This record gives sequence, C-alpha cells and structure tokens, in this order.
Amino acid sequence: MALAARATQTQRPRLLQAVLDAWAQPDVRAKLAFVFAMLVIFRFVAHIPIPGVDPERLRQAFEGDTSTGAFLSTLNIFSGGALRRLSVAALGVYPYITASIIMQIVTPLFPQLQALSREGEAGRNRLQLYTHWLAVPMSIVQGYSQLLILQQAGAVAGIGFTGAEALPTLAAVISMAAGTMFLVWLGELITEKGIGNGVSLIIFAGIVAGIPTLLPTIFDSSVSYFGIFLLAIVVLIAVSSIVFFQEAQRRVPVQYSRTQFRGGRQYRQQGSTHIPLRVLSAGMIPIIFAYSIMLFPSFVGETLVTSANGFTRDVGNILRDVFGQQNVPYYAVVFIFVVLFTYFYTLVTYSQQNLAENLQKQGGFIPGIRPGRPTHEYLTRVLVRVTAAGAIFLGVMAVMPYFATTLTGVQALTVSGTWYVSRPPSW
Repeated sequence: MALAARATQTQRPRLLQAVLDAWAQPDVRAKLAFVFAMLVIFRFVAHIPIPGVDPERLRQAFEGDTSTGAFLSTLNIFSGGALRRLSVAALGVYPYITASIIMQIVTPLFPQLQALSREGEAGRNRLQLYTHWLAVPMSIVQGYSQLLILQQAGAVAGIGFTGAEALPTLAAVISMAAGTMFLVWLGELITEKGIGNGVSLIIFAGIVAGIPTLLPTIFDSSVSYFGIFLLAIVVLIAVSSIVFFQEAQRRVPVQYSRTQFRGGRQYRQQGSTHIPLRVLSAGMIPIIFAYSIMLFPSFVGETLVTSANGFTRDVGNILRDVFGQQNVPYYAVVFIFVVLFTYFYTLVTYSQQNLAENLQKQGGFIPGIRPGRPTHEYLTRVLVRVTAAGAIFLGVMAVMPYFATTLTGVQALTVSGTWYVSRPPSW
C-alpha cells in the first residue's frame, strides 16, 4: 500500500503536487483562506453603487465607440470592474498607484526622504504613511474628474459644488475616496497576513472578474477560429516567456572569511555562496507605472473637454487625440516608459539594499573585486546589464496586446499589458 501511494504521488504533475503539499500545511492554508476572504469582500464592495447612478446610461457610456468609452474601459481595469457599476470602489487603487509613483520619483530628490528610505523598516513605514496621505487628495481630485467625464457621457447628472448639486457631489466624491483607501487597506492586510503583494492581487482579482464578460467578445461570430487559434498560441508563448524571465537570474559568487577561536588558537574558516540578481527584479510595477503615466494626459483631456470654455475644450480634444490608445505612437511611448521605469525602480531598490556595505560588514567579498566602493560599482554594472534583457522584455509584454489584437482580430486583447501575471514584488 505504501509503495502504491508513493508511486501515485510520483506520477502526479509537479505543480499539482506542490499545490497539494502547500494546502496540507495549516499556516499556508490559513493564509490562502484569508486572501480568498479579502477578495470576496473586495468584490462585494465593488457592487455597492454611489447614489444618483443611471445603470442604463452608464452601460451605454462604456459600450460606445467614442474615445470616452475606450478611456473609461481602461480606467475600469484599475478599479477591478467597479467603475462600470460606479460603485464606491470605482477609483480602485489607481490613486494609490499614482501616489506611489510620485513617492518613488521624489524620494531620491529630497535628502530627508532618502534618509528615511535607509532607516530600515521604520523609515519604509514612514514613507508608506506619506504615500497614504498623498493618496487621499488624489482620490478626491480623480473622483471628481471621473464624475465630470461620466456626466459628459450622460451616465450621471448634476455634478458640481454649488447649489443643490453640492451635497450629492460631495457625498459621491467622499464615498469614492473612502472606497479607494478601503481597498488599499485590504491590500495591506493581504500583504501582512496573507501571501503578500496585496495591491497587485486586488488588481489581478479585478481583471479575473472581468474575464467572463470578455469571453463573448472572444467568441464573437465575426472572429474566425483561426484568429482564436493564433490568440491561444500568443498567450502560450507569452506565459512561457514570463515564467522564463521571472526565474532568470545572474548569480554573483561571494566568499566569506570568518575567524574563530578554539582552545586559545585562531582558526580561519571560509565559505562560498552567491548573490542572485534577478533579470525581472522590478516585477510588473514598471508596466503599471507606465500605463498610469500615460493615462494621466488622457484623463486631463477627458476632463477639459467638459469645460464650457472653447480654448480649454480644444486643448482637451488635442490631449485626448494625441494620447489615444488606438495608434502606434502611443504604444511606442509606453514601451519607452516601461524600459525607463524598469531601470529606475530596479536601481532605486538596489540602492536601498546597500548590498556592498552589508557584504563588507559580514566579512564577504566577491573574488577579484575589492570590498567597498569597487564592489558597489561592479554589482551596479552587472545589474544594469542584466536588467537590460528584463526591461526590453517588459516593454514587449506591455505593447504585445495591441499587436496581438491587430494580428488575431480579437478585440478582447485591447486591455493593454494586463496579461502580465508574474510574481511581482511587494508594494
């Protein structure tokens, strides 16, 4: 019986066996159950609408062929499908992502923030608190802007801070800002008590929740079976490439020299290990950063179009047309932003780790490289070369949905960059 059970176990696929082994551990099972419970709460909140919403007009605004409908569909990704229902979680975690981008950019520019980033866990917690504070006013501004855009599309009415419109508008904006911070809190609970990467899981859960609505688009009668077959091949190649690049790393050899005293005599011991420098140490964050930045001009343009002033409205139309998502220059800029953000995020994270300094304190050294600054310069050169492959790969993955849509004719792939579902780092 024991031999039969062992043979059955060896015949199982490794991935399935790893899942079963993980589920058999009580602590892992409890963490997965906690994550599932938090995602259920997220989906429940995503169905709570704010007052004064016309569901039929809202549906028409999203299904329209105008640039406003395409822009709202893109924003709907970051809200996890909540914007389509205009719920209290309609903003999703997008304001928090924008606040994180700003903090990542300004931290190296201000000595006080840079000093906080080097103070370990306490400093990082303080920077995280600043990010939360910044996310609140950004939620209010973006919530009001989205209401103006939806008012232009005819989905809502009576938006303004004067007269009888003031109280309903204020209630809607505060509700949307509170929903954003609630989702951020859920993400942090998942990071702390679950399996990590809480905010990324919130975004991923929203994308997965929208898959059933995309299936009719994929199997539309106007789409050929050959296009669906090409789609399956592209997805298979993309997933395989993601796994390969996610696991790829450059191992830098390190030797340790320790001195111990035994019986009044001095002994010198040596050991060896390595520093793994990942090709994709930035994870999916550069893609989110790039699309968040590219959404901002379109967001401003869609808001300015609602203005009564002719010049302001013309500026809004220009921004909306230039940064529209149906042209090649848009995706060329996205590719460049992804590459730049990959290098930026990787180097900022590397500088905060102080690998060369910590290695010298622990008595370690890289063979052939002097400790201290020469080690730091060597690791930086290696990291820059290794990150080049990861940055180009992320750029290709970010623009691949657009070209895959053109190749296959399946419009469901217009959700740009969202199929990158690798293991991202913590926020």
